[in-house]
Amino acid sequence: MQYIEQYQKPFLKFLEGFTTDKEPKNLYNPINYILQLGGKRLRPILTLMAAEIFGGNADRAMDAALSIEVFHNFSLVHDDIMDDAPLRRGEETVHEKWNLNTGILSGDAMLIMAYQLFENYEPQTFQALAKLFSKTALEVCEGQQYDIDFETRNDVTISEYLKMIEYKTAVLVGAAMKMGAIVANASIEDQNSIYEFGRLLGIAFQLQDDYLDAFGNPETFGKQVGGDIIENKKTYLYLKTMELGSEDETLNLKTFMSNLELPNSNKVEKVKALFYASGAAEATQNAVKSYTNKAFEVLETLNVSHEKKQVLRVFGEQLMNRRV
Repeated sequence: MQYIEQYQKPFLKFLEGFTTDKEPKNLYNPINYILQLGGKRLRPILTLMAAEIFGGNADRAMDAALSIEVFHNFSLVHDDIMDDAPLRRGEETVHEKWNLNTGILSGDAMLIMAYQLFENYEPQTFQALAKLFSKTALEVCEGQQYDIDFETRNDVTISEYLKMIEYKTAVLVGAAMKMGAIVANASIEDQNSIYEFGRLLGIAFQLQDDYLDAFGNPETFGKQVGGDIIENKKTYLYLKTMELGSEDETLNLKTFMSNLELPNSNKVEKVKALFYASGAAEATQNAVKSYTNKAFEVLETLNVSHEKKQVLRVFGEQLMNRRV
């Protein structure tokens, strides 16, 4: 993706300067470790991109972009603890490499460090960034709690699921873009519009992720294909099958998902077949297109040139057309 690469290199260089040797090492080494594990760095890139879209300087938005990345990785450290996950991006998770207490404390420190980065801006910008950040951080926590609650519920609705992915994933995408607009001193109208563009694109991105988890290329997806099925997650595909499927299809879905003796490979194939037969696979792809198109409609309301709108449109298209 050409636009990602354009911002990725300078951001990674800025990130290098942030991950320095500090004492006590058992607090800061895990922070450096998780920040250097990789990832696409999409959220900070969106902050830098938005700053330039509104006539600002990407360099001036680096602290805000880094704040988003530090917060995102903080949430991963704590999510991994809650999920008891052994691996993150193919490497040991922080709590596995060190221990549980270190994971909790280093994560706490990262949240504070994310706020500290706003101190490099003048008071008015600092206040706007901190206010948005606090609202977003709390929503991400709410989204995580919804996700946990859904694990033990059998009556999750599609609207509830959409709210969960909005809070857990999409609001951070919207906030990343709005932070760039704030640093660039864009109008309140444009700040709110770019947030909405990011939020809608974030929902589309997560729905696409749900789809790729089941139907992505196992060689390029980067995660175990069918992982959500193996973990019995009530994804959009699952909920749509329950909504659209015949009585036999919904009964079979429940049976396959709850069968502890069925080998994982068989379970994945049987459930994927139900996703297709019920129309849920097609409905999920249609939902991805719908949210992407809504995002593009918001894009047209921005008070920027056609060329700058096109940069965001191409980025959105690249994001939604990914097959990995």
